[in-house]
Amino acid sequence: MNLLVSPLLTSRHGFSGRGGGVSSGPFASLNLSLASGDEEYLVQENRRRLLAAFGSPPLARLEQVHGTTVHLVEGPGVWEGDGLVTATPGLALAVSVADCYPLLLEDPASGAVAALHAGWRGTLGNILDEAVGLLQRSFDSRPEKLRLAVGPGIGGTCYQVDADLADRFALAGWAGAVLADPAPGKARLDLTAVIRTQALAAGLRLKNLWFAGVCTHCHPGYFSYRRDGRRSGRQWGLIVAG
Repeated sequence: MNLLVSPLLTSRHGFSGRGGGVSSGPFASLNLSLASGDEEYLVQENRRRLLAAFGSPPLARLEQVHGTTVHLVEGPGVWEGDGLVTATPGLALAVSVADCYPLLLEDPASGAVAALHAGWRGTLGNILDEAVGLLQRSFDSRPEKLRLAVGPGIGGTCYQVDADLADRFALAGWAGAVLADPAPGKARLDLTAVIRTQALAAGLRLKNLWFAGVCTHCHPGYFSYRRDGRRSGRQWGLIVAG
C-alpha cells in the first residue's frame, strides 16, 4: 500500500490511492466507500488494511454532505458534516474523496488535528476558515503556527464547471481561480488556488502550506468521480492526533 504523505506534517497521516486493497472491477483495489456499490466485506477489509498501516487506531469519520460543518470530537464515531477536529491522542480522523480535496491540518503546539472534505461547495463556503476558527476557540491555536497539507484532487485544467458557478467564485473574490474554457457557457476552476488564498487569509504562513499537486482525474492511481462516474471508488485522507 502506497500512502502519499506530506513532509510538512509531523502527525501520522496519509492520502490513500487505489492500490493495496481487495476490491475488483471499478473499485480496484483499495476502495474505502460503501456508497458506490462495492461489497461491504471488501470495503471493510480495505479499511482494516489502511488503519493497520497506522497501528489500527480508533476512527472518527463522516457522512459527508458537501457543506461546511466541522465537528469537535473526542472519540470514535460517525458525524454528519464535512470536517472533524480533535486533540484526543491516538484518535484518527478521515475524510473520503474522489476529486474533492482532502485537507489535513495540525497544530504542533496542542497536538490538535483536523480533516476536511473540500469540494466546490465546501471551498466556496470556506470550510478551512471554519476549522481554523474552531481550533482557535478550542485549543488557542495560533493560525501562523498551523500546518496544512492538501491531498490529491481534480486539477484546475480538468475541472470544467458551468459559467454561473465560476461567476460565484469570482464574485466571492477568487477570480484568479477561474480559467478559460473553449466550450460555451463553461469555465475551468482551480480549487487549490482558492484554498491557498483562504489559508493565507486565515493567517496561515505560506511556508506551512503543502499541496500534493496530483490530479485525480488525470492519474490512474486515484479514484475520480468525474472520470469514472457513479461507480467510482473513494480514497481517504487520514490523520492521527498526537
